[in-house]
Amino acid sequence: MSTAVIRYRIKPESADENQRLIENVFAELATAAPAGLRYSTFRLPDGVTFIHVVDGEGLPELASFKEFQRDFGHWLAGDLTREEGTLIGSYAGAVATTRG
Repeated sequence: MSTAVIRYRIKPESADENQRLIENVFAELATAAPAGLRYSTFRLPDGVTFIHVVDGEGLPELASFKEFQRDFGHWLAGDLTREEGTLIGSYAGAVATTRG
């Protein structure tokens, strides 16, 4: 199964709002708990670069994700890149997982 790795830069004045909207997605995910979805987001030290790692289905159907995407194009400061990767392994606390 492929994992999407999405990287982009946001205009500095929109970076905190972008993070707030991402946090709303995670709040909805905690309630909705779509089966089979793995999703992580990182804000890099420059404060304007974000990386999303998505594995599975269900994210685009969330109301909070639709809100996140609504003004997204206006906030971009450059190109968005999307690459597919194959998960080799993952570790969370005392639980390690691998795919093969």
